[in-house]
Amino acid sequence: MSEIFNKILIATDGSKRTQKAVEKGLAIARIHKSKVYAVYVVDTVTFTSIPMDVTWENMYQLLKEEGEEAVRLVKEMAGVDIDIESHVLEGNPALEICKFSRDNDVDLIVLGTLGKSGIDRLLLGSVAEKVVRIAPCPVMVIKSEVSETSK
Repeated sequence: MSEIFNKILIATDGSKRTQKAVEKGLAIARIHKSKVYAVYVVDTVTFTSIPMDVTWENMYQLLKEEGEEAVRLVKEMAGVDIDIESHVLEGNPALEICKFSRDNDVDLIVLGTLGKSGIDRLLLGSVAEKVVRIAPCPVMVIKSEVSETSK
């Protein structure tokens, strides 16, 4: 077993744009027989500056459900040959990804350059830049293949 990438964190927002990063992360995990953490972060920073009301509570619940679906899809793509845990975290996405990586002795973080756009977002474009700067381990940023139909 390789000592290089024993634990890999794959960050996802569930969008088609991050699928390539998920696929690459899982391929590396298969090669190195790595444990994988599939991570989605509900960006609660957005909610702290806005008074919570029923509408925002509903939005938060939708994002949490979206996160559960996103990590479920990664787990499904991994199949039975990869040891995988899924986690839906809350907070600032870049900080939470890095904190989780540090707390779990992750050897590699894999994420895409683009997440969802517009209101559907989960900021993986700017999140990737922040993660690269503050991560406690190597970061592999996979350029997303963007077509006009997937925007």
